[in-house]
Amino acid sequence: MTNNKLDRRSWMSGVGAAAAGMALGAATLEGESVEGGTPPPQSAPFQPARHAVDEWLDTLPGKHRVIVDTTTATGAGTGLAYAANFYAANRSGYQLENADLAVVVCLRHLATALAFNNAMWAKYGKQLAEGAEYKDPAGAEPPVTNPRNSGTRPELDNLAKRGAHFAVCGLATRYFAGLIAGRGANSDAVFKELSDNTVPNAHIMAAGVVAITRAQEYGYGLIYAG
Repeated sequence: MTNNKLDRRSWMSGVGAAAAGMALGAATLEGESVEGGTPPPQSAPFQPARHAVDEWLDTLPGKHRVIVDTTTATGAGTGLAYAANFYAANRSGYQLENADLAVVVCLRHLATALAFNNAMWAKYGKQLAEGAEYKDPAGAEPPVTNPRNSGTRPELDNLAKRGAHFAVCGLATRYFAGLIAGRGANSDAVFKELSDNTVPNAHIMAAGVVAITRAQEYGYGLIYAG
């Protein structure tokens, strides 16, 4: 009987020592690296870099932020309607004023042609329409005014009056400048002319894809309109 008690005590002591060793090992693994050095540094949460040319995105007043991405002439029309609906629904559903909303419409790729004012369309309407693959539903050729900012559809001006801004693709602007200047010609002067004759509240960005990604880094929700 005595031997049995001693054996049981020895077994219990062994179990206790093993448990203590496991706990010590766990504490060691949690407190230091496997090599026995200091704990690995905790990585800081990602913070995107800020650039002066993007600061306008952060200065627009508003309790809610949205950017509407458009890439075609048809998509631009849809995107402008989405932006108008965003203002209207926030007013009717939340009693928010226009100034409570930061709204940006990105005109990139083929939609870039609609970023230029009526003077540019009167001068370069044929090249802008062809480059944007825009077909006037009324059959007018070529358009002599911006199809989304003239006559009974001054949609761009109307949104600008509400406080909306427009991010314009710089790469596509250079593409349209090249079409206007012609093969082999220096298009820098045309690029400057187009850049100086945009619709109200427009910002020429390095590229439309940059504008879309930067806006999301500044907390803008994304709506894609086509």
